[in-house]
Formats: sequence, structure tokens, C-alpha cells
Amino acid sequence: METKPGNYSDLDGKTAVVTGGSHGVGSGVCRELARQGVRVVVNGRDPDAISAVSDAIIASGGTAVGVPADVTDADEVRRLRERAEDAFGPIDIVCACAGGQGDPIPIGELDVDGWRAGIDVNLTSAFLTLREFVPSMTERRSGAIVTMASTAGRIASPSSPAYAAGKAGLIMLSRQTALQVAAADVRVNTIALGPVFEGKPIPAEIRERVAQLHPLRRTGSWADVESAVAFLVSDASAWITGTTLDVSGGRIML
Repeated sequence: METKPGNYSDLDGKTAVVTGGSHGVGSGVCRELARQGVRVVVNGRDPDAISAVSDAIIASGGTAVGVPADVTDADEVRRLRERAEDAFGPIDIVCACAGGQGDPIPIGELDVDGWRAGIDVNLTSAFLTLREFVPSMTERRSGAIVTMASTAGRIASPSSPAYAAGKAGLIMLSRQTALQVAAADVRVNTIALGPVFEGKPIPAEIRERVAQLHPLRRTGSWADVESAVAFLVSDASAWITGTTLDVSGGRIML
């Protein structure tokens, strides 16, 4: 069964920043939010990829602007916020999708630089993003944040130790932030995403083997995660915060 995207009229006219929005899941989130009428700030490190996403949104009738920034750098995150607010005013939605899986290197072979790089891109990037955007949201007593974790942060897997630890840390960072800002009517939730092979040159036999590891017997699609994000930033989830939504075909049960 394929996921059917919903429509959330309360999102029309809101503003969003999507980190890691130039590739993969982040780019899909940008397109889905724009489809809902959200004005989207597309962030990433590759100016050409950012332009491709923002131009496609504009060509389809949406509103978007691209802002290159390395979200592992505090000064660049501050400039990202400033440019986002200059473009669209106060930011209503933040989707922290920046991250990277890296190679599944055994812990005995993982050097310190590799460890720090994995933690920085998957955890520090979200910390800096939340630290920069949360104060304005709490001051205005309004905002919705979604962070993008992974099944690897929920259950042990053959993935990189730095990636798994970063995503597990991201889940608790998000929950801790949710508790701190709840009284200001700001919500923070996390998506723990399973494997999405859509658009990737993965051999059919590997796709099928991985699909069989999931109770729903398929891998994910971009629509699965895009729909989950739209729900979590909309008023349809107004009484949901501090949760981790496993978008993983039931893998978390095993």
C-alpha cells in the first residue's frame, strides 16, 4: 500500500527552514511543504543542488529561496537564520534534515576524526539549528520543529557507530528540547526513518532482502516521510510533542 499525502490548510502561508534540503529526504520535505503552501528556505552546502530544489518549487507555483550554509558551524547557522528571516520574516517551522550515514566502519577501526565528523553532521548540526531558531519561536509562543533521526538510532544495526550514536543522541536532544519549550506552545518531534531506496541504484535483490526485514514487507518511499513531516508540523498534531515517530515499516517492533 502506498502512502497518500494529506492536505493541511493551516500550513498555507507559513514559513519553514529545511536544513539538508538540497538532497534526499530534505529535498522531498521542501517540495511537500511547498505543496502545502509553505514558504520554504532550502538549506544545504551545494549551491547548485539548492538552486535545483528551489527553482523546481518556484516552477511549480510555490515560494522558495535557497540559503547555502554549513549547519555544523555556529556562525553559518546564525547567518542562515538571519537570511531566512530577511526573506520571509519569523520562521514558523524548522525541519532539521541535515545528516549523513557514512561507511559502516567497525569501532576498532573508526578514527577520532571520523567519529567527530559523524557526530557533528548528525547531532551537532541539529543542536546548533535548534539553539538558533528556538528563542524566536518561544518568544512568539508558536512553532513546530521536526528532527530527522533513523532506525539506526533506535535499534542496533550494522551502520556506522558515529551515525547510530548521533541519531540516538538526536532523539534525546529533541525530547529534551520539547520539554523545555512546551510551555511556550512550541512543539518538537522526531522521525526515526527506515531505509528509503527510491531513486537510488540499489539492485532489486538487495531491495527485496531489506524489505523482508520489515513487517510491512517493503522499504520506504519519500512520500512516507514527507507525509509524516507535514502531519507533525500541522495543527493536526497540535497535542503531540516530544515523540519519536518510527517511519520504518514496523521494524522497531522486531
